[in-house]
Amino acid sequence: MASRRVISRLINASQHTACPCHGCAAHSHHQQLAAVNQVRSMATPVQTVQKEYAFEVAGSNLRFGDGVTAEVGMDLKNMKARKVGVFTDPTVAKLKPMETALRSLQSQEDLPFEIYDQVLAEPTEDSWKKAISWAREHDFSHFLAVGGGSVIDTAKAANLFTVYKDADLMDYINAPIGKGLPIQHALRPLIAVPTTAGTGSETTGAAIVDITSRSFKTGIASRALKPVLGIVDSQNTESCPTAVQISAGLDVLFHSMESYTAIPYTERTPRPANPINRPAYQGSNPVADIFSLWALQTTVKYLPRIAKNRDDEEARKQMLLAASFAGIGFGNAGVHLCHGMSYPISGLNKQGPKYKHPGYEVDHPIIPHGVSVALTGPAVFQFTSPSSPDRHRQALAIFTNTTISDPSISRIPDSEIGAHLFEAIARFLDGLGVPRGLKAVGYQNKDIEMLVEGTIPQRRVLDLAPGIGDFVGEDGRHHLTRIMESSMEY
Repeated sequence: MASRRVISRLINASQHTACPCHGCAAHSHHQQLAAVNQVRSMATPVQTVQKEYAFEVAGSNLRFGDGVTAEVGMDLKNMKARKVGVFTDPTVAKLKPMETALRSLQSQEDLPFEIYDQVLAEPTEDSWKKAISWAREHDFSHFLAVGGGSVIDTAKAANLFTVYKDADLMDYINAPIGKGLPIQHALRPLIAVPTTAGTGSETTGAAIVDITSRSFKTGIASRALKPVLGIVDSQNTESCPTAVQISAGLDVLFHSMESYTAIPYTERTPRPANPINRPAYQGSNPVADIFSLWALQTTVKYLPRIAKNRDDEEARKQMLLAASFAGIGFGNAGVHLCHGMSYPISGLNKQGPKYKHPGYEVDHPIIPHGVSVALTGPAVFQFTSPSSPDRHRQALAIFTNTTISDPSISRIPDSEIGAHLFEAIARFLDGLGVPRGLKAVGYQNKDIEMLVEGTIPQRRVLDLAPGIGDFVGEDGRHHLTRIMESSMEY
């Protein structure tokens, strides 16, 4: 108990030395880093639990090209599909990507299909249950999703619960919110056709849902959910509104940043007793690093161009590639704090601030997923910087359009990288018109405790967060509170 009190004092001291303007002097950053290192040396040694020793690489087959959506009917015929369940949302149902997909399906003889076009943007457990119920009424051999991440994730859930007909939704929702049971039976083949350059859901085994009864998001994560094919067609984002493209691009940005800075897979505990229990989100690893870093570089270069001109064809194509690359990166490494905190930020908005983001044609409050992730971005990476200064230095070089060998980057002491990165990310978000912190979307200081409470259950991602996931018995409440406070305005 005495050591816990000492650790608490050290953490508090390090936090209080940080200047609220984030332009701190080197001395205070050195103190903060020293305190973090002291805490690490005094924490319960992770070696008492057997660490992971392996990582796996999983990803969907991907096809890139202009107009490749027109091939999907042939794909399903080649797979000997007996009956196809097609998922989309009310908006995409009226657009060219869905028109092309339907024309392709209709061109094949003896390829029956049914359409579910009521997928909800930012799906809830109720909207999932409706889609699952619809899918269970049909005997689909294959699934096709045409839309953004909400559509693809809903199709994944419908697929899962078509195979597990008697299962309850919470049986497979990530623990500790749900039971987090392993998926042991093969699911039906799913083809995903993304219409946004953001979630990377066409490459991953993750599906995200808003648990409205608890005012936060969570999901299901299993390699078994992965689509068998992702059809990435650059023509499919032509009709995507600028606000949607920016929010989707922010998701790519933080998928890549978080996966690149997640704890190394060798630090994750416990080692699974059976490989079926090895999580999809494993921690940073050499393969995921390559995809994440490329996606980060590409997003920083091309997303501002889309913000200026949504019809920039080269930028749209590059962002589609970046979304899939980041999907492969985080799909094998995982995300951490920005995503973990985004779930209550967007979930509580429905009862709290009721913020409705400009450019979204919906009849309900919405903080788009990418925006909710970005709101804490500057503060998160200031916090994680001491864990891997070299990686954060690399990210800083990318945001400042230079290299780590540039004297403007190489001369920065490790203890100051976090403050510089805070400012660089904030400037980048400013250029995209992202609200400047939680107050800008209606949250107040009195909401911080509630936002933290909604983050604590997100163990799947918090356990990959440097400074939290690599400390035995650390729930992160203190750190999350400080990050939320720093994210109120900047």
